[in-house]
Amino acid sequence: MDRTGAGTEGRIRGALLVAALLVGALLPTGSGTAAADSSGPDGVGPPGWASVNGGTTGGSGAAPEAVWTVSTRAELKEALANRGDPKAPKVIRVRGDINGHEADDGTLLGEQDYAPGYDLAKYMSCFGEDGTEWSDSRHDYCKQQRTLRQTGSNREKQQIQLTVPSNTTLIGTGGAARLLGVFLTVNTGTNIIIRDLHLEAPVDHFTTWSPGDGERGSWNARFDALTVITGKNIWIDHCTFTDGRFPDRTAPAGFHGERVQRHDGLLDIEDGSDFITVSDSRFTDHDKAVLVGSGDGRGDRDRGHLKVTFLRNLFTGVGQRAPRVRFGQVHLVNNVHRGRAEDTGYAIGIGLESAIVSERNVFLYGGPGAGPALVVAVYGGTRFRDTGSWLNGRPAGLDAAARAEAADGFSTDTGWRPADVYDYRPLSSAAAVWWYVPHPAGPRRGV
Repeated sequence: MDRTGAGTEGRIRGALLVAALLVGALLPTGSGTAAADSSGPDGVGPPGWASVNGGTTGGSGAAPEAVWTVSTRAELKEALANRGDPKAPKVIRVRGDINGHEADDGTLLGEQDYAPGYDLAKYMSCFGEDGTEWSDSRHDYCKQQRTLRQTGSNREKQQIQLTVPSNTTLIGTGGAARLLGVFLTVNTGTNIIIRDLHLEAPVDHFTTWSPGDGERGSWNARFDALTVITGKNIWIDHCTFTDGRFPDRTAPAGFHGERVQRHDGLLDIEDGSDFITVSDSRFTDHDKAVLVGSGDGRGDRDRGHLKVTFLRNLFTGVGQRAPRVRFGQVHLVNNVHRGRAEDTGYAIGIGLESAIVSERNVFLYGGPGAGPALVVAVYGGTRFRDTGSWLNGRPAGLDAAARAEAADGFSTDTGWRPADVYDYRPLSSAAAVWWYVPHPAGPRRGV
């Protein structure tokens, strides 16, 4: 999806670099980092919201026997269990590729291993040609296919889901550690660092068609690359999130001439999760990338929580949700968004009761329609403020774009200021952000 016109991108990048040289906008030492509490694996503490509420130290202080190096799914599962004491401090170093579909004997499981006899074409045919209504009696196999889809989905989930417990540092080694098709989750875990990993989103072999979802129905896949549920003090740093080997364009044909959607999100943060920072990471080649807050009806769980910082991340070839926010106090600072206007629905989704502070982000979109309305979309939210962001080398005008789309009551007074909560120093020019962010985003080599 990342097919931004080379000419446009080159001209803008060149102009920004010249501007950086003219004004001396060089990357300041330690720029963008927050209070140093020596909690990270390299002795540097987390920036942003993850530095609050006592900070985030992960597996710091782990006993020698709780430092693991793993290269298979079975080894990773064993390390997460940590010899029966999963919440004790532990450091897990991932080496090479770990496939979520890898059985204990090393073989890779597929659709027919989870549900022998399941057939997507047969499943779809039970909705009729236009996909409007399921009927068990439409064909003699429909009831069987309905059962196989459900049991297959549950078996796939049981296989690929791996849960990270509290007080864990999960870190890739050598810049080439990949979790392929793993449904990584945090479920009520606290004090967790996930770093230097390439996370390829799982393919849902048993995705569900919902005829009543939207105007013409929608596919609903089940698995994210990483889901955080009721997690607190979590630092996600130098990771890559992607569809990888299985982009949407290679999915089977579905209803209405569109592809079957086999992916859910890349990163979901929901159900009262709090004090989370996502930094120096790369989100690429995916439609609905990042969700903060799972639904408008979850205010009883999410209201007053979902405090998240997104710092110096690169979003490239992302269709929407970069991120989409409900309820949370979310800080977006020094992120870079790059793609084609025709492939992009929106970047920042301003959802119900959200309070989003956007600061000095760079948006570079090629093609017609690349205006401020492409960057922000309002879904019931009324509080949003942007300071100093740029769209294709010019001031982005995001406040005005959000105000124009929002209902009455829109305000740039979000009710909170990041500087009142944690220390940070953003890169102050478009040139510095554009020049710096794409290079370190994603897993580091030599760690």
